[in-house]
Amino acid sequence: MVEVLAILSISAATGMRIALPLLLIGLLQRESLWSSVPLLSQVPPPLVLGVLVSWSLVELLFSKDRLAQRLLQIVEMVCSPVVGAIAGITVARLMQTSQELVPVAALVSGLLALVFQLVQVGWFYRLRGLPLWAIFLQDFLCVLLVLFAFDAPRQGGLIALLLLWLAIRSTAEWQQWYQAQASAGDRRFPRRGKQDPD
Repeated sequence: MVEVLAILSISAATGMRIALPLLLIGLLQRESLWSSVPLLSQVPPPLVLGVLVSWSLVELLFSKDRLAQRLLQIVEMVCSPVVGAIAGITVARLMQTSQELVPVAALVSGLLALVFQLVQVGWFYRLRGLPLWAIFLQDFLCVLLVLFAFDAPRQGGLIALLLLWLAIRSTAEWQQWYQAQASAGDRRFPRRGKQDPD
């Protein structure tokens, strides 16, 4: 159960940012760095460190601009399932989960990361840009969830489940908002029907 909560925590973090969680995973492992991370373990650590630090700075700095938010969301939405799966496998290995559950961890982590990315995109287009406080909250939660995945998986998993519940609630609100917009459009531009004779 603890392993599941840790996987949920790290997948929620990768659903908010993609480079920052991987960077923190390597730094938390200290001398072993990314030796337990799939794909990244095959790349020289200095190169991995340079790429992750650069992209993390891009995520932290350029996400505050509305146009940059759109570009980042496109990249993050495409990459989040892959990064989520990689992070989920890493946590499963470090927690010494049975090998049969590692593919399940990869699938769940990838899907959950994609769900969180889709929720962010939905709120971005509904609000016409995420407010600055929400972006800072995302950065904070991302770091917190990575740390909790290794040090306090129960708390991290509970936060991830709470965020998933909020994401499910968001879909219901979007549906109501869309129906309200559609009905407002019908009142503004009524359909022309057949006119009754006098």
